[in-house]
Amino acid sequence: MTKRYVSLPEAAERGVQAFVDEVDERLSGEEDTCEVVRDTLVDLYGDREAYEAWQAGEEVSTAERVRLQGYDPCNATLESEYYAEKDEEAFRRSKHLQWLWRQFDATAMADNVEFALRFRRMLADHLFEECGEGCRFFKGITFTYGHNISVGDNVVVHDGVHLDDRGYLTIGDRVSISDGVHVYSHDHDVVDQTEVTNFHTTIEDDVRLTYDSMVRAGCNVGENAIVGARAVVQGDVPAHHIAVGMPAKSVKVKPGWEDVAQPVDEPVETDRTGRRLDYELPSDLEVFDEFERDLSTSD
Repeated sequence: MTKRYVSLPEAAERGVQAFVDEVDERLSGEEDTCEVVRDTLVDLYGDREAYEAWQAGEEVSTAERVRLQGYDPCNATLESEYYAEKDEEAFRRSKHLQWLWRQFDATAMADNVEFALRFRRMLADHLFEECGEGCRFFKGITFTYGHNISVGDNVVVHDGVHLDDRGYLTIGDRVSISDGVHVYSHDHDVVDQTEVTNFHTTIEDDVRLTYDSMVRAGCNVGENAIVGARAVVQGDVPAHHIAVGMPAKSVKVKPGWEDVAQPVDEPVETDRTGRRLDYELPSDLEVFDEFERDLSTSD
């Protein structure tokens, strides 16, 4: 084993657990999520005195006002907020929790591993559709929504990972996702890049996605498989296989699994069509085109 058990000093442990429990209890209660997130960030950033003075009507600079307003997620926007097909009701809460996750990562305390892992694990319980026991989430992880993610037990997600759940993303038990990995659940049309198709992407139990690799939307990485560093998965990876390259191809079966794994030279079929997730856009949607094209239909 390459890890050892590490614990905080007793006094620090009590303080950390009390804080995590307090935020967890407030998020589980009837309070408005915006208020919980705002209060938590104001205190984490040590800005309580300035915030209360501003609330009391004291003069602040325009820059300071922007900073103080920014603790409240209702005063912020995220990229995924602009996506036309999002579930407005589900996103309303997940946006607030995403804001807390991201802004927490910008604090000095985000580098206190024992505290930060515990805090993010607690947030994952509220943000994800499902999150198992013993999960470890490191710094700089981003999501599209968060509420379209299901995570199993004892999953480890390292620094700088992007988990795209514009469609739906399932991650099994004991999965290891290394630094810089991107897992997608949506694709853009090759002709009109503003046309989006959502998929269900699955990473099965005991998979290792090694650093800087990418999994395309709608793919399935089979149980106990490994995706090599900087590999680009464009199709399914069979269980117990090691896939490398751009595009990723299976190069061998993991030692000891030869009797149960599909042979390397057998073709692999990927049913991305069957994993497509259809959606309907609101009838009253006000379309915004970021490329400023004329979208009106001609007679």
